[in-house]
Amino acid sequence: MADLQAIVDEIHEKLTPRLGEGKVADYIPQLAHVDPKKFGMAIVTVDGEMVKVGDADLPFSIQSISKVFTLTLALGKHGETTWNRVGREPSGSAFNSIVQLEHEEGKPRNPFINAGAIAVSDLVLAGHTPREAIGEIVRFVRYLADDDAIAIDPAVAKSEQATGYRNFALANFMRSFGKLDHPVEHVLGVYFHHCALAMTCMQLARSGLFLAASGSNPLTGHTVVSKQRARRINALMLTCGHYDGSGDFAYRVGLPGKSGVGGGILAVAPGRASVAVWSPGLNHNGNSLLGSLALEMLTARTGWSVFGL
Repeated sequence: MADLQAIVDEIHEKLTPRLGEGKVADYIPQLAHVDPKKFGMAIVTVDGEMVKVGDADLPFSIQSISKVFTLTLALGKHGETTWNRVGREPSGSAFNSIVQLEHEEGKPRNPFINAGAIAVSDLVLAGHTPREAIGEIVRFVRYLADDDAIAIDPAVAKSEQATGYRNFALANFMRSFGKLDHPVEHVLGVYFHHCALAMTCMQLARSGLFLAASGSNPLTGHTVVSKQRARRINALMLTCGHYDGSGDFAYRVGLPGKSGVGGGILAVAPGRASVAVWSPGLNHNGNSLLGSLALEMLTARTGWSVFGL
């Protein structure tokens, strides 16, 4: 078996001269203050091996990576009827675009663009107050990572609430088509808070392990979802997890993955491992520039791509 620690050490060493490349997501004021030279990477294998490098134990704002966890919760509550509210196709548009929504009468293209994740937040909110729904999401992520230290960063949530004009527009647009059941401010309260979850690379890698292990967490023995559902969530991550850069990520990295504008990426090597990487500088699609490169280097050295060697 490959020496994973040696591989991540080598990746870190090769990328160190490039730390700071890309553009930090400054449209969320709280994220503008993040040091662009941070870099962390963690791998947790289905056999229980854990390796890390760099700033892997420093919490960061996971942003849209949380959409994987809210989708899993919504599917648990609503099953296949979830897809009556949100599609499963790549968008080909920016993550916060409103154009497609108008053309498709308020049904978002997939659960990982902002409009889709707002629709999913509406589903998670069913039967709850916003505070209860937010608590359920936090408890679920703590359960996945087996770590009660995970929490929402209130400063980031407040920052998003104060500047999320585009998200308010998306939500009101969907509400006008009858696609949201709850008041817009309640749905967005849930959405902004789950995007403000702060996690380390190691916590994030542990949280995604159930997707690498056919729906069960081999570290805790807990079954999270069925094998079939894990496979389908992975399929959506592969095709839609990087906005309109999803095809390029599949081409270069070849793993299901979900990015966030905080600079994190969660990637899943089915049957092998869960990987989390964090580098705040983003490329033009809003995905971590060096994080994507690190994962491309990892799959090149391990052969973990779902498309073979």
